[in-house]
Amino acid sequence: MFISMSMLPILNYYLINSEINMKIFSSVNAKYTPVGCSGMLLEENTRRNFIKTVGGSVLFSSVGMLAFGVQAASGNYEAMVLSCIDPRFQDLVSKQQATDGLVGKYSAFTIAGAAIGVVAPAFQAWQQTFWENLGASVQLHNIKKVIVVNHRDCGAAKIAYGDAKVANPEVETETHKAALLAFRDQLKVKQPSLSVQLGLMSLDGKLETFS
Repeated sequence: MFISMSMLPILNYYLINSEINMKIFSSVNAKYTPVGCSGMLLEENTRRNFIKTVGGSVLFSSVGMLAFGVQAASGNYEAMVLSCIDPRFQDLVSKQQATDGLVGKYSAFTIAGAAIGVVAPAFQAWQQTFWENLGASVQLHNIKKVIVVNHRDCGAAKIAYGDAKVANPEVETETHKAALLAFRDQLKVKQPSLSVQLGLMSLDGKLETFS
């Protein structure tokens, strides 16, 4: 019977637990267990039978997952969503993608400041990681665009640019707009085949877009 490499972690889990169970069984029934070659042969046959059984179960499970529509890691998806790590916006960003009909159709990259984390000099050490992840998503998921969601009252914006750059809503808007447009310009150079959607989200989930 053939067992693929992808099945090995699952099979290993069952084998480890089986080994523990067999030891417990042997311990409890020690006085009834034959000692010698015949006993070892019986144990070996039991293990072999178990491997065959579990291998079949793993194979069935793997085929079953494909049959019942579990999506592959690679394929054709719509977008990558770039958003901030702020806990207040995780649900809001997900709801926005659901509203736009993108449930199950996008990859995600979360970084402090969203676009700010990718373009601000203060966060330079992070930025290559984003571009490499975006390249991987292009290769694996065949995405067509990047959806960027910055947000108001962003702590990363203060770290990157200082309190004065987010002192009031008007200044805050201009700060985020500049970062979003800088992201767009870099995307044109690094991934020219991708389109981009730029947004600034309020605490109530309202999304202001820029082009």
